[in-house]
Amino acid sequence: MTISGTTAARSGSGLRWGLLGAARIARALIPAIRASGGEVVALGVRDPNSEHARAFAQEWNVPIVGGYQEVLNADLDAVYNPLPNDLHLPWSLAAMRAGKHVLTEKPLVLNAAEAQELADAARETGRVLLEAFAYRFHPHITRLRQLVQGGELGEVRSVRAAFGFMLDNPEDFRWLADKGGGALFDVGTYTVNLVRLLLGEPTAAVARARWTPGNVDLGLSGVLEYPGVLAGVDCAFDWAEPAPQRLTILGTRGTLDMNGVFHSNTHSPVSFTVTDAAGVREEEFPPFNAYAAMVEHFQQVVLGEEEALYPPQDSVRHARVLDALFASARTGGRVEV
Repeated sequence: MTISGTTAARSGSGLRWGLLGAARIARALIPAIRASGGEVVALGVRDPNSEHARAFAQEWNVPIVGGYQEVLNADLDAVYNPLPNDLHLPWSLAAMRAGKHVLTEKPLVLNAAEAQELADAARETGRVLLEAFAYRFHPHITRLRQLVQGGELGEVRSVRAAFGFMLDNPEDFRWLADKGGGALFDVGTYTVNLVRLLLGEPTAAVARARWTPGNVDLGLSGVLEYPGVLAGVDCAFDWAEPAPQRLTILGTRGTLDMNGVFHSNTHSPVSFTVTDAAGVREEEFPPFNAYAAMVEHFQQVVLGEEEALYPPQDSVRHARVLDALFASARTGGRVEV
């Protein structure tokens, strides 16, 4: 990749970052950026005078430069966009057109057409665009892919991934349809992403959902079809705590079970269990900060020192699967991807 502008001048060092909004998830990204040699030099918020924004800025020692546009106007290399889902497209698009590389929270956007629009903008501007699925940079995900794709479990016949929790804040934007709310966009997108990492692209989807009066999916369960394999995905906003993050893989030579599969910053070891003809064994992985690993990879791609593991077109393919699940849940039919 050819790098131009301020980024090239900073090659070999960390990037200068700006934040769009003072979202809770930014508390995980700021330390990851700093651990990777980057600087967080600008914060843009909806209301610069709000108590929340000022407390956030003071806690993390990041200056408020004004609103979102003021961040894009600043001398920066990269922008992190953790805004509500409906604001991912306009502000990530504006950031790339302002010459900034963009790390955008999942879901990247609200449908495949929007994802393609961002992918096209990344290509046209030469900017790096990454959907922030930090969990996939964790070593246990690498090992899961080796087990499945290397045949250690035999031929995979069934995969089931589940992620849910109890969302009890009635003021949360995730209850609002026009903000891109709902369980599939919030936690279900992880289950779809993991299935795709393990099995590739499905051919079709079938789904059913429970809808709130505001037309948001409170819970959704679906099946993704592959040749010889059925993959189930389950997500909800009304499951008992502690929040399950479960994966089960059934193969012709063995099975695998894991809870906590989507954790990104593990402060204690995580493990999964494999059962096969040799018996039962556990594979354990030490604490690991996948947020920092994701940011490090992003910066290396920006600096031209690594190839992108997950280019924008991967997010387009991902969005197509989400579109198919939503379409099936609303129509009751089988939808080809």
